[in-house]
Amino acid sequence: MITPTIPSRQPIREAWTHERFERELAVALNASIDISSAHTYGSALNSWIEFCRINQFPTEPTEKTLAFFVVYRFDTHQPQLCRLIFVRSVLVSRALKGCKRIHGQAVKRKDPLTLGHLRTAIDRLPAIPTHDDLLFLAILLSGFHALHRLGEMTMPDNPKLRNPRKYTKRESVTLNAESYEYWLPAHKADVAFEGNRIIIADQAALKYFLLYLDSRDRLLPFNPYLWARENGQVPPRAWFIKRLKHFFPNPNIAGQSLRAGGATHLAEDGALPHIIQAAGRWSSEAFQVYLRKHPTVLHGLLRARRQRYPTLIIIINLFSLPSITHIGSSIPLAVCQFHHVVSGQRPRG
Repeated sequence: MITPTIPSRQPIREAWTHERFERELAVALNASIDISSAHTYGSALNSWIEFCRINQFPTEPTEKTLAFFVVYRFDTHQPQLCRLIFVRSVLVSRALKGCKRIHGQAVKRKDPLTLGHLRTAIDRLPAIPTHDDLLFLAILLSGFHALHRLGEMTMPDNPKLRNPRKYTKRESVTLNAESYEYWLPAHKADVAFEGNRIIIADQAALKYFLLYLDSRDRLLPFNPYLWARENGQVPPRAWFIKRLKHFFPNPNIAGQSLRAGGATHLAEDGALPHIIQAAGRWSSEAFQVYLRKHPTVLHGLLRARRQRYPTLIIIINLFSLPSITHIGSSIPLAVCQFHHVVSGQRPRG
């Protein structure tokens, strides 16, 4: 038995049984996968098991059976199979590449919201709005300007996928003269589970957020969550989508349109890619698929803005400093200040 020769200040802890080690490890492994991700993985696993059952293959995967699975299910399970690109197998990756070439088709994405859409929603607000009217508008404006995923402000329609730990708390809100802030406790790309500080400095968003917050605090003073309907419930995703379709019946307008619209708006204003990536809390360059403007059109918009705002070049150069990517939660504030300069307003501080 090994005994320490140097005195230790570590607290005395009792030994665990082997059963407890197994139990605690199982709990930790289970917590490593989000509820919604586990649901998706379960669907993919069911597809694999069904494939093996029909074709009488063993369920333990091999290079060959994974390649067979790719060519067998690619036409109906392309999104799931595309994740196999990370498999370190030349056979599987080449099978996947070949199926993409054979079955390749144009990608269909939802249209982005624009400032015109936001103005339409504001103009159609009733003279005496209900609490839920104000909630919808506050989510719409905040989601657009903070590049939110819809799931960060609503709860899943499936009760089994709901996780109250992800809901933003009312106590995290900070109000400033020209902006408002709140804490996003968790999101899809937050692998360290640290959360992010959201800062929004748009004046229209601030105005209607204050109206919503006043209504919420009067009706639901003891509700812990920031986004809450008149009945006290965190709004389900279907509730928001139904109201969104009421304003914009276009079938290409959906939940992704908020995030795509906010990212495209930043690109039109000249924000550099790493600024958009940080503001939208993307962990990779996947954010580029959310920019819904053709590069040629985007170049024309930026060229026109440079002629209108000569100081824009100085601001862009300031934001292109390498250290900006390490500022963390202050990135959204930098983006908001950037918006103020572009719009001709003077930023605070």
